[in-house]
Formats: sequence, structure tokens, C-alpha cells
Amino acid sequence: MSRIGKLPIIIPANVDVNWNGEIITVKGKFGTLETAIPQTINIQQNENIITVSLKDATRSLRSMHGLYRTLINNMVVGVSEQFEVTLILKGVGYRAAVQGKQIVLNLGYSHPVNIDVPETVSVEVVQNTTINLKSCDKELLGLFASNIRSWRRPEPYKGKGILYKNEQILRKAGKAGK
Repeated sequence: MSRIGKLPIIIPANVDVNWNGEIITVKGKFGTLETAIPQTINIQQNENIITVSLKDATRSLRSMHGLYRTLINNMVVGVSEQFEVTLILKGVGYRAAVQGKQIVLNLGYSHPVNIDVPETVSVEVVQNTTINLKSCDKELLGLFASNIRSWRRPEPYKGKGILYKNEQILRKAGKAGK
């Protein structure tokens, strides 16, 4: 049994969880999320506590036990509190702006980069160089933040690029350091 999979999931008062045997749906203040659960995973709900267990205990199914418990927990936390990712643009002339359903990035290329914002993600730009992303879907939020970051990954010589908040870049000495 997985140590993470055995942990109970506590449901807050403003969250609604429904499971029909195949799909689990979680509704809350910030949205609705649903995901398919394999038939080998069993879910019991007692008042405001959910426990995830296995019907069979083969090696491959045990590895999925903790995964699906974490996915369900992320759904519950997301619809009740939301997840947040902060990106910082570091470099001369690097800036961001939100225009309608797109985020426009000036990253030193000869053209601005336009990225479409997903429906469930909210984007806020602070001081042209800090991007705050919020969403109830942790997977979609991480994927979108990674997509933005892929346009200018931080480089080790000057430290320029798009960084996550509190990320440390290992700096190299370059030619002068030899």
C-alpha cells in the first residue's frame, strides 16, 4: 500500500464531491473539475472524508494508488483555494502585458510573442515584469506556466530569462573565469 494513498482527503464545507464509479466530479467556489478513475481504484466517502483504496494489489496498481489520491486531493484544494504560480521576467527590455484573452511578451525577439490564455487560468501582470497565474486546475496551470517559460529559459551566464518565483539559477563564470 502507498503511504500517500492511505492518507484521507478532508473535504471543506463549500466543496461538493460526486463519484459515479467511473468519473469523480468536484465542485467548489472557483470552478468544477472532473477526472476519470480506473475501475481498480475504490473510493469511499464518509461525510467530509474521502479514502482511496485498491480492489487488487498488483505492483502496477499500487503505484497508481498514491497518484489518484493526490489527483483527487489537488482537485479538492483547487476548487476551494486555487493554485498560484508567479513568473518573473529578468532581462533588459523584457516585459509582459495582457490584451484580451492573450498574453503579449516582449523577450528580445524581433517580434512580440502572443500566447492564448486557457479559459480557467486568470493572468495578472504586475509592474510589466511579474506574471501571476491562478487556476483551480493544477495540471493545466503548470503546463501553461511551462509553456510561457519555454520562450526564454534562464541562462547560466547572465541569469536572464523567465524564472519561477524563488528559483535559484546556478551561475557560470564564463570566459573571464578561466
